[in-house]
Amino acid sequence: MLKRNKVTIVGAGHVGATAAQRLAEKEIADVVLIDLDSDMPKGKALDLSETAPIYGYNSRVIGDADYAATTNSDIVVITSGLPRKPGMSRDDLLRVNAKIVKEVTGKTVEKSPDAILIVVSNPLDAMTYVAHKVSGFNKERVIGMAGVLDAARFSAFLSMELNVSVENIQTLVLGGHGDSMVPLTRYTTVSGVPILELISKDRLETIVQRTRDGGAEIVKLLKTGSAYYAPSAAIIEMIEAILKDKKKILPCSALCKGEYKLEDVFVGVPVKLGNQGIEHILEINLTTEEAEGLLSSAKTVQGLCKVVDEVL
Repeated sequence: MLKRNKVTIVGAGHVGATAAQRLAEKEIADVVLIDLDSDMPKGKALDLSETAPIYGYNSRVIGDADYAATTNSDIVVITSGLPRKPGMSRDDLLRVNAKIVKEVTGKTVEKSPDAILIVVSNPLDAMTYVAHKVSGFNKERVIGMAGVLDAARFSAFLSMELNVSVENIQTLVLGGHGDSMVPLTRYTTVSGVPILELISKDRLETIVQRTRDGGAEIVKLLKTGSAYYAPSAAIIEMIEAILKDKKKILPCSALCKGEYKLEDVFVGVPVKLGNQGIEHILEINLTTEEAEGLLSSAKTVQGLCKVVDEVL
């Protein structure tokens, strides 16, 4: 019998549960949902199991609070963390989530020492740094999910603007997840046609800014939550690239060791994803302005990591 891969998702909220649903429906892996209260992930896992006869998938989904269920996972996805609350500073949120990610990383790597970690918790690049430092894993096996989501948002907005299929659009986004991201318009094309031949520079800058604010726009509309459909889809694209050894080029938060003249910082760059995790960081030519934007983004991340170090 063919052994299915095993993926653990820590945090059974909207992002984690939707990622579990997508994984199961695609039969990419068996799924373990972990959360503090075992009843909630057990309930969601049972619901997904009862969906299987209708959708016709055989992936096994279980939920628990006991990390023993995660033993020998091939991939661990960390979505745990708190949203920012009224009166809470960014540093406060950073410290709280760093403690959470530190704890769950320690528990998961104890049970799955050969796993690849995909970090989704925010602030993302700093939380990926936490997972790397706590796990002791090599840099190839600790990856942050950001660029895939940011590039998807950029593509979606360009598709809306031009009224063309999203499948025709190729985009690339570098830098930290959030305000400091660096969408590379020079490398953005529509079926090979440079985007600057189709959209004016001023209009394109407006779309770039909307991409930077993409998460905040959804939070404002939802009022009581944040995005989860697109983030979960981004997670699945990364998992599929790894488990199927696709050697797919995707923008992810990776530990740079001299690439782009950046040292010891997690930041979004184009990487090749295969069954070993990050197999290669691609260095592309950047203009002075793009390079400065990436450096500025990296410095922002480094500032967050200094605060995190006080927790670790």
